[in-house]
Amino acid sequence: MKINAKMLLYILSTSMLIFITSIGYITLKSRELALNEAREIANKNAREYANIIKSELTSDLNITKTLAQTAQAYMSTNWENWNKLFLEQQQNVINENSHFLAVATSWELSQIESDWNKPFGRYLNGWVKNQDGHVNHIETRLNTDGDDLMGNYYYMKTTGKSLIVDPKLYSPTGKIEDQYINSNISVPIKLGNTFIGLAGVDVDLNRFQDIIVKIKPFRDSYSFLISNDGTFVAHPNVELMGKFISDVYPELNEEFGIDEKIEVGENFSFTYKKIDNQKDFYVFASINVEGIDTPWSLAICVPNKVITEKAKVVLYNALLVCFIGLILLTIVIWIIAKNIADPVKKVTSILKELANGKIDRSLLAEVKSKDEVGEMTHALNTSINGLNKKAEFANLIGSGEIDSELELLSKNDILGKSLINMRESLKKSRDEEELRKIEDQKRRWSNEGLAKFSEILRKDNDNIDTLAREIIKNLVYYLNSNQGGLFIIDEDNRTSSTLQLLSAFAFDREKFMQKEIEIGEGLVGTCAAEKETIYLTEIPQDYVQITSGLGDANPNSLLLVPMIIENDLLGVIEIASFSKFEPHEVEFAEKIAESIAATLKSVRINIKTSHLLEQSQQQSEEMAAQEEEMRQNLEELQATQEESTRKGSELNGTLDAIDSFLLKTEFDLNFNVINANEQFLTKFGYNLNEAIGMDAENFVAEKNLQKFQSIINKVLGGKSHQEISFLQTKSGDELKLITSFTPVFIDERIDKILLLSVDINDFK
Repeated sequence: MKINAKMLLYILSTSMLIFITSIGYITLKSRELALNEAREIANKNAREYANIIKSELTSDLNITKTLAQTAQAYMSTNWENWNKLFLEQQQNVINENSHFLAVATSWELSQIESDWNKPFGRYLNGWVKNQDGHVNHIETRLNTDGDDLMGNYYYMKTTGKSLIVDPKLYSPTGKIEDQYINSNISVPIKLGNTFIGLAGVDVDLNRFQDIIVKIKPFRDSYSFLISNDGTFVAHPNVELMGKFISDVYPELNEEFGIDEKIEVGENFSFTYKKIDNQKDFYVFASINVEGIDTPWSLAICVPNKVITEKAKVVLYNALLVCFIGLILLTIVIWIIAKNIADPVKKVTSILKELANGKIDRSLLAEVKSKDEVGEMTHALNTSINGLNKKAEFANLIGSGEIDSELELLSKNDILGKSLINMRESLKKSRDEEELRKIEDQKRRWSNEGLAKFSEILRKDNDNIDTLAREIIKNLVYYLNSNQGGLFIIDEDNRTSSTLQLLSAFAFDREKFMQKEIEIGEGLVGTCAAEKETIYLTEIPQDYVQITSGLGDANPNSLLLVPMIIENDLLGVIEIASFSKFEPHEVEFAEKIAESIAATLKSVRINIKTSHLLEQSQQQSEEMAAQEEEMRQNLEELQATQEESTRKGSELNGTLDAIDSFLLKTEFDLNFNVINANEQFLTKFGYNLNEAIGMDAENFVAEKNLQKFQSIINKVLGGKSHQEISFLQTKSGDELKLITSFTPVFIDERIDKILLLSVDINDFK
């Protein structure tokens, strides 16, 4: 195929593929965008109307809270007068709020009637609307026989929380057609933290039906309102009001857990595929009224087919644009292909010559056009000239003239750079060959030295002084240095960190043989402290007198190497020379230092082992004598323990006998019960959990209370007290007892009070 035919085929096929892919992508994307946009609109509407309903419920709750706060004023005036005044306020509230079906307050009887001493019973007073809208007064007593533990009143009484009761259907006439859905909003009335009653309103929820009907963000969409327990509060199908969503849509509820998510106040959405394969999008917006633990939820349902209609319109328009575009593209491509194909053919013939290896200036083509084809021809001519120069350069390199120069066509001239790199590689090969010979000599020197010192370290390794002399002497000779010293850590004196000169070569031995250096002192001490090699080539003239362990000579270079094995410092090697140390010589010294450290550590361990064996034998004999003495002590201890156990058993028996006869009670220093025996609890009618923490005065008869305070003062003063006392049981019965109050001391300080008593009536 010719280039123009290929251009038509490839570009058109590619363009068609791109168009088809783009249309598919646009279709999918537009459908996705339409769905996302619709869902966002549904979410926005759900949140917006949820806030409207929330504000309605919040307004009703605030009115109820105001009633509850106003009710707290009953303590400041006469109850009868205040009750009448407050009743008028409640009547005003129900008259001013047309959707209120009832307004009332419930009062704990124990708070408003002084002679009512029971923890239950309440007084209900308020107003209720009848079917024709008239307001009637209601007044009654409730729960006088006990609280309804499952009722809303008892829930608020025990928790102190406000409550929006789950709605129910109610018919004032008993007829189904007169049914309406309502709910109750109640707020506790408190004095401090004490619950004294509640204020409540019954609310007609039919007003929410008008809101729900208006919510239609899309054609065929609808919304509904659900309470915390899953009851339909409002729905376009009024027959569903008052029913549970779990009963109306059991499969939908089971699959997505709707009632559970509503109960915890969760915002959520999902797409549900129906039996006819049609999909509906549901969005639920939680209605969380502040201070209420039972959130409701507003839901909007949108059919997917309504949403995707816009995407279909976009698809049809895209197909039309695609068809027109392909026709125009075909015409343009044919014109462009013809203008490109002719010059390309000429360039192709030149490239074929180059491909066959021909490099000649006769291949240069004439440049006429100034477009990309002209630039291509000019670049081809430049490439031919460059290849001619590179061929000449390669011939010169081949003849041995490796110092020849080549001018690069540009910084991206890869072939030119490769030829120059070839020239540099040839130069580098000569230099590396010379360096390789030198490195081989250094490596051979190092290996021979390591072998030599391995042999030295194997000899005399049972005598550390002899071994040290051989090491330092041979190291000085092998490094062609002048002086050397070997310092080791003084292990015999663990309290001081010092280095001792173990061996030296070319030193004045009489002066330096006993030399000691603190770790961190001078160069030797610094090397030991830092555990790093120190190499100096500039040494002060007074170095020996100040820091060095070397003699009076002043060397030109100094090498200090720490002897370390497993991060454990054993000493320092110091080598001085009038010539400089090469890097491979320093590396050799460091390797030798590791081997010396390992050998010295092994020698020390062997010496210590011998010493420890001697100590072990001596200690074994001492331990045998100690074991015999310990055996005798254990026999005496066992006899003492048996006697202690017998006395403990006697004491426990005595205490059990007292507990079976006497009434025993233990009080803390505030005279609160901390323990009591079974005799006491049975006599007074309490169990232990009830008795713990009770004040002692709760057990004292009223006629003995004043006298009891003087008994408390006497006992807390550290004295016992016995007398005949009158105490009372849980049921209020009076007991005449012989009592004994006794302070119990621990470390000369009163720890608790013990009461022992006997009921006189038991022995009449």
